[in-house]
Amino acid sequence: MKPRKLSDDIADRLRAMILHGSLRPGDRIQAERQLAETLEASRPIIREALMQLEKEGLLQVRRGGLYVQELAHEPVVEPLLNLFASDPSSFDDYLEFREVIEGASAYFAALRATEIDRANLIQAHDKFVKSHAENNASLEAETDADFHIAIYEACHNLAILHIMRGTSALLKNDVFFNRSRLYQRVGYKDATIEQHRLILDAILSGNPDAAKAAAEAHITFVRKASDELKKAELRLQVSRRRIEERSQFSS
Repeated sequence: MKPRKLSDDIADRLRAMILHGSLRPGDRIQAERQLAETLEASRPIIREALMQLEKEGLLQVRRGGLYVQELAHEPVVEPLLNLFASDPSSFDDYLEFREVIEGASAYFAALRATEIDRANLIQAHDKFVKSHAENNASLEAETDADFHIAIYEACHNLAILHIMRGTSALLKNDVFFNRSRLYQRVGYKDATIEQHRLILDAILSGNPDAAKAAAEAHITFVRKASDELKKAELRLQVSRRRIEERSQFSS
């Protein structure tokens, strides 16, 4: 057997930090010199460890630096986005999947969340509430997804965390519906804020059954609202086509 190298130990440490979420997707890794000082190793050893993680697809060079890659990264997410875009009706399948995952995540978060997790959840919820006052659909989608990601982190299940964080693009993407129009529906914003608050309160109070029920009810509400929006847009298309055809073919 080959003797274990120091670079392998450093790669293992950084790999564990990525797996457990200490280093998050999009985080920029310190420069070699800084890492060498932090980890008390030579720059060639640091370079060798980083190259190992880059080959594994955990790190990626971009914009002049080395960044943490999403574990469920673009080669997985992009085909999903394309498939869903070609068949918008499949969005309900995704939401059905999320209903199961969100319920389980909230349930375990209520049981397992640490004080740090609870503080992160409160902060994410506050940002979500503030984003609605700015009337910015992109920001609203971002903070909405971040709140749910905070729940995945708090549930302390690495499979849930990385799979759902990797597919968070689906939460922020307008492939399935016009998010701006969805947020503009009467009562939608207030309802989602209240639903998020109920999930948060149940997790903070350590009530797993209430957290699970609140999370599932929230996704059920989103499913119903998005379905109603799609039907309304379809009716509008029919009305527009009717007017166009009437003007073209009637005398």
